[in-house]
Amino acid sequence: MHLDFEPFKTGALAAVAEGRAFGLDIMVVKPLTFMNLSGEVVRRLANIEGFELQRDLIVVVDDVALPVGLMRIRASGSSGGHNGLDNVSDELGTENFTRLRVGVGPEIEMDCDLADFVLQEFEASEADALAELIPTALNAIECWMTEGVDEAMNRFNRKVPE
Repeated sequence: MHLDFEPFKTGALAAVAEGRAFGLDIMVVKPLTFMNLSGEVVRRLANIEGFELQRDLIVVVDDVALPVGLMRIRASGSSGGHNGLDNVSDELGTENFTRLRVGVGPEIEMDCDLADFVLQEFEASEADALAELIPTALNAIECWMTEGVDEAMNRFNRKVPE
């Protein structure tokens, strides 16, 4: 797969890279705000003339409820307690946008501080599992862009192994 992007340009709220992939013009936006405040960046994108949430937006987030190396793509839905998704939903006034959840589990103990957990370094095996997931995640995003969210969900969502 060939991705042709300019280097990221850093603004006040986000770093943005534009380019072409899969025969489409694409903008990759990395909020520079705290994760809990990333919705403002997304809202500004949604205000671009011609922008359609279901067609033009996929939000990629970490998910402690999924084991490392797994991912889920959804067309809409609740935040599942994810503060970043809560903020995006609040800023957009809807939960109807595609999200790709990337597992950063394993399950944590209830007395563990979630903020500490998600900010710690990955162990080598976890980093390897995430690196192996990147091509699959890119394929899922390509499928979403070219064939739609339903096809991407059917093709890339897998059950969590027992």
